[in-house]
Amino acid sequence: MKTGPVVVVLAAGRGARYAGARHKLAEPWGDRTVLGHTLHHAVSTGLPVVVVTTPAFAEEAARHIARKDVVVMGGPDGPPRGGMGDSIAAGVASRPSSSGWLMVPADMPMLLPATIRQVAEALKRHPLAFAQVQGRRGHPVGFGGELYTDLVALTGDEGARRILARYPAHAVEVSDPGSLQDIDTLEDHARLHQQWQAQIGIAAA
Repeated sequence: MKTGPVVVVLAAGRGARYAGARHKLAEPWGDRTVLGHTLHHAVSTGLPVVVVTTPAFAEEAARHIARKDVVVMGGPDGPPRGGMGDSIAAGVASRPSSSGWLMVPADMPMLLPATIRQVAEALKRHPLAFAQVQGRRGHPVGFGGELYTDLVALTGDEGARRILARYPAHAVEVSDPGSLQDIDTLEDHARLHQQWQAQIGIAAA
């Protein structure tokens, strides 16, 4: 029996472009880390959440979601660490009975829970859907259950590009700049964290 869609937070990347003293997912974001805040937003959707990560972040992930929902790449009991495609495949394979999977990169702490829910809703009518901001493709990207075989066969660094090229995708227009904003560099972190602090300051006022 199929269950509802699952949010798959992808947190196993090496972050090679980030020149900070620590991994970008470990950088502070308010009273959490970048990873912690992204997971907080994922959990806030009310949808089931799985995180695909590495031994370095397994404990932190388990502070936000159940340990059984943490897939550890490169650990003694998990699949070998690979590229984005391997992470997607591992997350999907961990929940084979789901009706769909919503891919959320862990370095997107400004992606709003409402955006994830909107794409999840679109999966009821479309096998492939993604958030879009003023015509620009963003995240999450959602895949319906019928694409399971394609997803678990992914490997390497291309992610799901081949699947996106092969099947028609439905764009979900959202008013969420966070759908486009990821953290690749120290400058990205400084700029986006400042934006976020300004936003929550306005919200508090």
